[in-house]
Amino acid sequence: MKLNLDHKQYRFTLPESSAHERLDQALAKLMPDYSRTQIKDWIETGNVLVNGHAVIRGKTKVKGGEQVAIEARLKHKLASEAQAIPLSIVYEDESLIVVNKPIGLVVHPGAGNASRTLLNALLYHAPSLQLLPRAGIVHRLDKDTSGLLVVAKTQAALRSLSLQIKKRTMTREYQAIVCGSLISGGKVDAPIGRHPLQRKRMAINETGKPAVTHFRIGERFRSHTLLNLKLETGRTHQIRVHMAHLHHPIVGDTTYGGRVQLGKGMAPELIEALRHFKRQALHALALGFRHPETDEWLQCQCELPEDMQTLITLLRSDKVKASQ
Repeated sequence: MKLNLDHKQYRFTLPESSAHERLDQALAKLMPDYSRTQIKDWIETGNVLVNGHAVIRGKTKVKGGEQVAIEARLKHKLASEAQAIPLSIVYEDESLIVVNKPIGLVVHPGAGNASRTLLNALLYHAPSLQLLPRAGIVHRLDKDTSGLLVVAKTQAALRSLSLQIKKRTMTREYQAIVCGSLISGGKVDAPIGRHPLQRKRMAINETGKPAVTHFRIGERFRSHTLLNLKLETGRTHQIRVHMAHLHHPIVGDTTYGGRVQLGKGMAPELIEALRHFKRQALHALALGFRHPETDEWLQCQCELPEDMQTLITLLRSDKVKASQ
């Protein structure tokens, strides 16, 4: 575990328009790259001087015109070392990276996965990410869910992207192969929280956090459906829990799906493919968001992984044979 210290000094003259504002509010306007929490921490630890004197209460009112000096110290604990792990980069510039995460890659180090994660790979690819919380990762995908993730490379980008997720203006589109033949699309609006007994699982829970998933039919097969899904919120395992709640679990999801569901008269190749599909057939297909610097709308997309494409081909073939 290493401790990285980012130390900067700032000097401001508070504008007259700040009169009667709280000190933390006035500084938040002058320092948009930093959170109110971070600014409050600097104030309370004596790192903010107003006219040469330490002020340790963020709610202290200012008059405007004061001279402010700030010792900005950013401390971030790195959970892991940089490791040379290949990355599939869909887009990158000075502000952000969009990565196509492969199946089986854990996003953050944790219990049982102390290394060989996406975070380790990002630190190797862009060492400056060590100065950002979670190496700039603003959202995550499950280990066995493939697809797009956006990573911030600067404090400003981290704030902007995190805010877009919070305000639900970032669009996240998925494709999934689910059990059963759905008739139409719809919306699941059901709160999600920890399972009361099995703590590694999530569940529909009235005391959980709001969770909304929109879905529409992509393609119907005999006993399965390809769905296009959009997240309005981003809870842990949200799509997996919501699809199981509809009694149309995702193919390969042993946590929420139960047994493999087979249709009458299925070809042996399809039966074999379904029985040996060992991860949830879920892919983060597209991301859309405002660029943190230019404010232009950025839309990224990637193809389905080979295992899902192969399964779809077999499902189509099964549907054709059944109709003959």
